[in-house]
Amino acid sequence: MNGDAEVLQQAFPYSRPAWKVAADFIELMKPELTSLSVLTAVCSFYLGHTGQWNVGELWLLSHLALGTTLVGGGAGTLNQYLERNYDSLMKRTERRPLPSGHLLPGTVLLFGIFLSSIGLLELTFFVNVLTGFLGVVTLTTYLFLYTPLKRISPVATTIGGIPGALPPLMGWAAARNEITFAAMVLFAILFFWQMPHFFSLAWLYRKDYARAGYKLLTVVDRNGARTSRHILGNCAALIPLSLVPSVIGMTSISYFIGALVAGIGFLFFGIMFAVTFAADQEENPAKTNQSARRLFFASLVYLPVLFFLMVIDKV
Repeated sequence: MNGDAEVLQQAFPYSRPAWKVAADFIELMKPELTSLSVLTAVCSFYLGHTGQWNVGELWLLSHLALGTTLVGGGAGTLNQYLERNYDSLMKRTERRPLPSGHLLPGTVLLFGIFLSSIGLLELTFFVNVLTGFLGVVTLTTYLFLYTPLKRISPVATTIGGIPGALPPLMGWAAARNEITFAAMVLFAILFFWQMPHFFSLAWLYRKDYARAGYKLLTVVDRNGARTSRHILGNCAALIPLSLVPSVIGMTSISYFIGALVAGIGFLFFGIMFAVTFAADQEENPAKTNQSARRLFFASLVYLPVLFFLMVIDKV
């Protein structure tokens, strides 16, 4: 009887409760990554906005948030469609809607195309053409460069940093319809932040990635030396980079101090990972995993704090 039930479930996945099906569709959109994209886009819109706020500006901001959500959700959905066979090989992703059989591939493909298309139209016609173009670049580089490159070369992480760092440019473009040096600074901050953020997570799941055949740095870097250097280098680079907004007059000294403290704190966790790794990798790999986990959570705190400080500074 249980076997028959499983066959029926795979053939008719929508016989599940409506709320579970809805949860599956939401999971396809990678809400954690998508919400981060929306957050940085909205904050960048606020930072780039000049003049008085009115209903029209708020309406524009709402279209930016909606369009970014749809494009990000569509990218996450299509990424899971393309990687569905590999997700089934990893413990971290084997329970996703596609490898678990909760949703059918054709349905996921159509859902991803629908979200992406509506999102790009939203950004192009209700925000501006430049923002829509940046949305196209984000979607295509994520799906057609970063996604396939993960199985070819560790350089995929660097390439993937480009679409991951574009939402601040989208927010700035929505506010000003242009890309300025200040916007590129926000792009660079997010780009460099992604490296320790991703490498710490990839270290925790390196065996999973190896099982699925991904050629990430944490997979090919057996002794972890290169991973440690990349983490330290990017954490260190974030400190002076995060201070540039104050140098160019975008923020005040209060942000400068806050950003400096946050950057040093983030670097501290990067150093702790490197030190723990050098001392205990061979004898006690659990300690390096613990350090990687702490670094990952530190990254989740650092970026929102940094953007919060910039926004508060402008209030």
